[in-house]
Amino acid sequence: MIPITVFAGRKVAVFGLGKSGLLSAGALIKGGAEVIVYDDNETMRSEAASAGLTVENLHEADWSAIAALVLAPGVPLTHPTPHWTVQLAHKAEVEVIGDIELFCRERVKAGAQCPLIAITGTNGKSTTTALTAHLVEAAGRDAQMGGNIGVPVLALEPFAANRVYVLEVSSYQIDLAPSLRATVGILLNVTEDHLDRHGTMENYAALKTLLPASVEKGGTAVVAVDDRWTRSGADRIERAGRNVVRVSVEGPLRDGYYAEGTRIMQASGGKAHAVAQLAGIGSLRGQHNAQNAACAIAACVAIGIDLQAIQKGLVSFPGLAHRMQQVGRKGNVLYVNDSKATNADSAAKALGSFHDIFWIAGGKPKTGGIVSLAEFFPRIRKAYLIGEAAEDFARTLDGKVEYEIVGVMSAAVDAATRDAEASGLKEPVVLLSPACASFDQYPNFEVRGKAFTDLVRALPGLVPA
Repeated sequence: MIPITVFAGRKVAVFGLGKSGLLSAGALIKGGAEVIVYDDNETMRSEAASAGLTVENLHEADWSAIAALVLAPGVPLTHPTPHWTVQLAHKAEVEVIGDIELFCRERVKAGAQCPLIAITGTNGKSTTTALTAHLVEAAGRDAQMGGNIGVPVLALEPFAANRVYVLEVSSYQIDLAPSLRATVGILLNVTEDHLDRHGTMENYAALKTLLPASVEKGGTAVVAVDDRWTRSGADRIERAGRNVVRVSVEGPLRDGYYAEGTRIMQASGGKAHAVAQLAGIGSLRGQHNAQNAACAIAACVAIGIDLQAIQKGLVSFPGLAHRMQQVGRKGNVLYVNDSKATNADSAAKALGSFHDIFWIAGGKPKTGGIVSLAEFFPRIRKAYLIGEAAEDFARTLDGKVEYEIVGVMSAAVDAATRDAEASGLKEPVVLLSPACASFDQYPNFEVRGKAFTDLVRALPGLVPA
């Protein structure tokens, strides 16, 4: 745990008692703050009280005595309406921040020479974060990985010289971290998502762009410029005087990093040379992973890691659970767990990486459904639809892709296995890439992915990947 001393001797309120909220409270207490906590959920309040925390109803608190409200990232800050705690804090002119902000303030106070690589984007954040941390570790340096990837930032080891922090940062967390100043800030892409929280695409894109735009003095903004939001963002960041490294997988760049087949090229002044090779690395299959890899390479070069060490790290990268995770083979059938694909744009990355797909899709639908995936329909031999989105997805696929509404995961795995084995194809792929949130049937995408992998691993004759 990283003790937070920047609020020592002052009173801080923490709202939202999930993992990050409880860690924030503990880190603040360890750093000498007086902490009160609250949650709308009575069970969470009871558990916090049992753990020895001071639970106080923030409806009735003396806000004039509170220095800051530390808000869990999932709690509405602005849209659709500010949470009641936020309204009370604003009325009392109390700042509203998150655990990433606590980390950033403590890092500045500690003064340790510990680089911070912060990564955001609509899709690919977790893979790029895991890959970057892996490359740092493979080069023999101490990498601490956390943030939105599942390990709360304050659960990481305390600041120390040359310790490298690699953080996945969501738009929710950026909103609550006004002093986020990374050594390297990576922006991967911006596509429609979380508009219920941010209101408009303009708001959402502006928040995402804040991360690379706010790199510390002498830092590096790494921006993948393959969509209009990131292209315009890179231009604005450069005009503001920041060092911008552009990345593309859609074509060569005069300056920056780009993909050429399976090679990652580095260009300067129009002259380019290969810096990495992705051929044969199953965990980095597909154009989207070329983008992830190029951004991770750019970040590692920016903090002084040599290219030979980077290439060795790429080859040994095991991939990320639930993101195009190769679970195993049964005969010639490959099973792939892409449960983290919670929207159509994310599912497109997997659909574009395979042929002869037996596709398991569905769940709690996102805006737009799967209409945008039409270009990948010729790759899909059959779809197996589960969850709330099944009927809507069936209407989109009707007359274009053969489908079966199976309802639940177990039926989908059974039916897809049956059809893939009977297809006679050279390498059929049973792909779970839902293009939906999981909340209709599972608490999160990890539980959904585990359900799929458990079912696959129980198949007779399966050989683990």
